[in-house]
Amino acid sequence: MAVATVAGLTFAYPGQTAPALRDVSVCLAPGEVVAVLGPSGSGKSTLLRALAGLVPHFHGGCFSGRVEVGGLDTRAHGPAALAGTVATLFQDPEDQVVFTGVLSEVAFGLENRGTPPDEIERRALDALAEVGAEQLAGRRVAELSGGELQRVCLAATLALEPKLLLLDEPTSQLDPDGAETVVRLACELAREAGAAVVLSEQRPALPLDVADRVLFVDEGRIAFDGPADEAAAWLARERPAYVVGSQPPAAAQTDEVVCRLHRVSFAYHDHLLVVDDAELELRRGEVVALRGPNGCGKTTLAKLAAGLLEPLSGSVERAGRATYLSQDPGRYVLCERAEDEAAVGADPAAARRALAAVGLSGFEHRHPRDLSSGERERLGLAAVLAPEPDLLVLDEPTRGVDPERKQELARLLRAATAARATLVVTHDRTFAEAVADRVVSLAPERELAHA
Repeated sequence: MAVATVAGLTFAYPGQTAPALRDVSVCLAPGEVVAVLGPSGSGKSTLLRALAGLVPHFHGGCFSGRVEVGGLDTRAHGPAALAGTVATLFQDPEDQVVFTGVLSEVAFGLENRGTPPDEIERRALDALAEVGAEQLAGRRVAELSGGELQRVCLAATLALEPKLLLLDEPTSQLDPDGAETVVRLACELAREAGAAVVLSEQRPALPLDVADRVLFVDEGRIAFDGPADEAAAWLARERPAYVVGSQPPAAAQTDEVVCRLHRVSFAYHDHLLVVDDAELELRRGEVVALRGPNGCGKTTLAKLAAGLLEPLSGSVERAGRATYLSQDPGRYVLCERAEDEAAVGADPAAARRALAAVGLSGFEHRHPRDLSSGERERLGLAAVLAPEPDLLVLDEPTRGVDPERKQELARLLRAATAARATLVVTHDRTFAEAVADRVVSLAPERELAHA
């Protein structure tokens, strides 16, 4: 018996004439791992929301066709009725956190399902251990890095032992080793329990390796549905950016230092040093990729370089203007129109040029909240490019961005790199190789190593 069946699903969000999904039909078997690939805004997340019952019950809109999960028709049974049968890890883990404490957050779903009280803490701790986050059990959610929070939210979904596990960009904030460990473990546990897994990803190498089957969604339709080995050949032929990387052109850096961090240290309220005695120079004309495991201080170092934090000790010298793109720019929307959002730090003409540069021409009058996750990332990028800064700092700019857009982003950053210094915090090894002149790695011991 199928875990879930989607038959002839067509769906349009409120106020939108173009459907997000068009005549989609899919059947998911117990123990099956299905990777969902496709461009940003193609309908991947909408398909997962439909399987969770969020479409149409939470989002509204125009819904036709049929979705059944665990024998329940989602038109008659909303997310509350499907809780426990379906568990979802969303693209933005910050949006699904309820409690301030990590252990309470993982236990919350178990409590809602009526799990016997004497089992709740054990199962919550077991789930944290399964994703390599047992050391976070006593921490506050607000103190976690983006990657640590993603692990905690994944633990909360695994603790429910669902029959259908929906993972929407589960590795977007995880370092490569952590991403592989977490995804393989989630798929293994789900298979052992006879659950189906639907994994939506923009870094295709790992999903292609762990999945039994691949769906490629484009403009709301399923363009490919087949075994993973056949998918690799189809992608190489039809969408080569999903399987082939690229190398950056030769560096055009100058000797002008735009930003220099000298023996910089920083600690948050818990007084534990996140950055300790760090050295970093960023020169005009170069793109530097900053990499390292979750929680090692990459975002903190980037904020110090941009001037958003003041060091506890050491010095930061900066020449000219700096702009900073956060990990989740959609959380900081200020305006009602995309064009106005891009013009917050620049004039309207510069904002329109930046929107065109990131592929958002024609989106000027759209509300930022109506854009897909990947489109919001591009809007945030336009907002920090429009002021033409001397120092551009990007924190995980490829989160939610499909491989073809990543190649375009690499070309965009390289095209204007002579005018500025660029620092890119990223877990995406392929993107780092495509865009950076130099890689700076934050080792677990929090020492900077240059490569």
